[in-house]
Amino acid sequence: MSAPRLNRRLVLEHPDQLSDGAGGYVQGWVPLGTMWAEVVARAGRETAQAGAPVSRSGLRITVRGAPVGDPARPMPQQRFREGDRIYTIAAVAERDPEGRYLLCSAEEETVV
Repeated sequence: MSAPRLNRRLVLEHPDQLSDGAGGYVQGWVPLGTMWAEVVARAGRETAQAGAPVSRSGLRITVRGAPVGDPARPMPQQRFREGDRIYTIAAVAERDPEGRYLLCSAEEETVV
């Protein structure tokens, strides 16, 4: 297995509840750090969400390995941001037996 080409800079973000200033909360995202990654597109499909067509593309994102529990290790329900593009992480697994790289299954949604 050849080494991945980590040539895309992604920001790892974690969901958080932020005060809305009126006693309630809104869903927000807190940046955890920047990672270099290899992003490979998989199959995509178009669906309808709230009456608008939405394009969903599967992605395979490879990043450097980190031990379980390390804040630098991506987890499901977190996301990567690349400028205006957002990749929601669905699953994370070791790419190789030594754990040098992690393979993140992710999805990008775009309103068409």
